[in-house]
Amino acid sequence: MLYVVRHALAEDVSASGDEARHLTEVGRERTLKAATGMRAIGLEFDLILTSPLARAVETAEIIATAYAARSAPRVLTELATGIAPGDAVAALAPFGRNDNVMIVGHEPQLSALISILLTGERDAMHLRMRKGGCVALGLPASQIQPSAAELLWMMTQRQLRKLRK
Repeated sequence: MLYVVRHALAEDVSASGDEARHLTEVGRERTLKAATGMRAIGLEFDLILTSPLARAVETAEIIATAYAARSAPRVLTELATGIAPGDAVAALAPFGRNDNVMIVGHEPQLSALISILLTGERDAMHLRMRKGGCVALGLPASQIQPSAAELLWMMTQRQLRKLRK
């Protein structure tokens, strides 16, 4: 299983640049509530991989904390903005040995990555992930490769928050 999460609500771009943007307080609160919703539906993962950008790392850390994860999220440079989605898919392939992997990144890369995993082409399907949203992809024999995935569900952060018990 591959869970694809877009980072949560972040600050506007500042003089420090896009890479340094942090989550807003609202973004942090909503992410914690969404993570509680993920737990309520039984979502599990062995590993969280995240973009190196601050807002993605913070999103991943909040989710890991909500799960009391045994290990901290790992940075995967290929999940950063400006990296070709095909390169991100190739970088994810070795992690297919894990039963359940969560990745945290950015648009438009994540939508194109999902399209590649489902269809083999980056622009064969068009979707837009909202901030804090999550897509669940089933993977045969835990293979992260083009055209191998099956779309199981897609939820916005609001929907995930409503699943809390």
